[in-house]
Amino acid sequence: MYISELFTADRASLLEKAKKVLAVQAHPDDLEFFAGGTIAKLAQRGCEITYLTITDGSRSTTNPKITPEKLAETRMEEQEKAAKILGVKHLMWLGYTDSEFQPNLEARGKIIRAIRQTRPDVLMTLDPWLPYEAHPDHVNTGFASCWAAMFSGFTNVNQEHFIEGLAPHQVSTVCLAISAKYNAYVDITETIDLKIKALAQHKSQFQSETEVGLGPFEIWETIIKSVAEGFGKERGVRYAEVFKVLTPLEMHCNLSLAR
Repeated sequence: MYISELFTADRASLLEKAKKVLAVQAHPDDLEFFAGGTIAKLAQRGCEITYLTITDGSRSTTNPKITPEKLAETRMEEQEKAAKILGVKHLMWLGYTDSEFQPNLEARGKIIRAIRQTRPDVLMTLDPWLPYEAHPDHVNTGFASCWAAMFSGFTNVNQEHFIEGLAPHQVSTVCLAISAKYNAYVDITETIDLKIKALAQHKSQFQSETEVGLGPFEIWETIIKSVAEGFGKERGVRYAEVFKVLTPLEMHCNLSLAR
């Protein structure tokens, strides 16, 4: 019997029944893009959700008129507005420079501290194993978060946290957004409008001028709904988001998942 066969619970239920979620993103707007409908649904059910944003988002523009400092300030304000729409009440920031984040021991320790502070059932982050992902912040945030989930319950890891009054805490479930090998669907038919409204708050990333940002928001609204509709058809609902849901044990020497 492979290790993965020991875990027979419905994967989506491991996420949807969570009472506390620590959602770790590389930049302001990542979580709205890839998990906004799910986050809104969890919040409506009474789940306590905390955002941990790794970088300041200060480099994500092609507009020569905006400084890194001003963009970072703007993106923080946009994220606060978006989180409020989804029902996220707690936001934490690590402040690493956008596009330069490295998943070293210091970074891992900071995420472990956040886990020990918030004590979540589920850690949500970006899938670092997504094929062809070229943004280092996405990949490195995913890896650092998974490593933190692996070691946050170990008593001999980051013992300096204990002086701060923080105790070890083992995350029970890791939820990877934007995953090519998803194993869980979440029906977001009732919350996709909140996802769209929240994402629209990131105005610095959606400019009408072709030389700035990702392009008009209306185009991305169409894309987002189309993708969610495609996943929904796979599950028999109108709109869905998908995730790779794992236990920390499954993320350690698990040959069955490597196939």
